[in-house]
Amino acid sequence: MHELALAEAIVSALVSEVAKGQRVNKVVVLLGELQNLDREAMEQYLEAGLKEANLNVRMEIKQEEASFRCRRCGASWRLSEARISPEEREAIHYLPEAVYAYVRCPSCASHDYEVVSGRGARVLLEE
Repeated sequence: MHELALAEAIVSALVSEVAKGQRVNKVVVLLGELQNLDREAMEQYLEAGLKEANLNVRMEIKQEEASFRCRRCGASWRLSEARISPEEREAIHYLPEAVYAYVRCPSCASHDYEVVSGRGARVLLEE
């Protein structure tokens, strides 16, 4: 269900940009790995939304890998390197900030790190 709300928001933002005179030929949607969104559902919802809004643009959906940097020791790592269970991954999907409860720095075990990439969704417009 998150996918539908996100797709609607993306289409709404595109309609707004086009109304302001922005030329858009291609939309690239980067889905953050922490969100763990269903790519197929996103594609279907976006295609339907674009059609309904009468927007003739090419669309590409990519996953943005989640990466982290420890504020304590400076180590960097990816979510794929973290040892988390499917249940923990599901909890992170619903509340991405929950990552801090389940993931620790692999070098110093600190919870004091930043999410460098892979959070939320980003939309890139190309002319």
